[in-house]
Amino acid sequence: MKIIIKLLINALAVFILAHVLSGVAVDGYLGALIVAVVLSILNLFVKPILVIFTLPATILTLGLFLLVINAVIILLADKLIDGFSVDGFLWAILFSVLLSILQSILHSLLKEDKK
Repeated sequence: MKIIIKLLINALAVFILAHVLSGVAVDGYLGALIVAVVLSILNLFVKPILVIFTLPATILTLGLFLLVINAVIILLADKLIDGFSVDGFLWAILFSVLLSILQSILHSLLKEDKK
């Protein structure tokens, strides 16, 4: 049940950001839910491999290269999902940063409601 709630919150964050950012588009809430699922799968399987391969660059940049990895994951999701589009690399970085912030806010609001 916890995973489903997390996915729904992530889909809500994707949906909100797609309407706020002009360089990101998603086809409805169902499309945002698909994006949330695909991003979760990519973060689970692909991201660790990318992090291992780029470990020297990540250490050299004090972790800032992880922004590039997150953008690559988002651009990969863009290629895999028909109803989701990102206009470029900078939009992917901005979407990645704002998605992380919005997800943190929404998850913290959910935890406060349970208390």
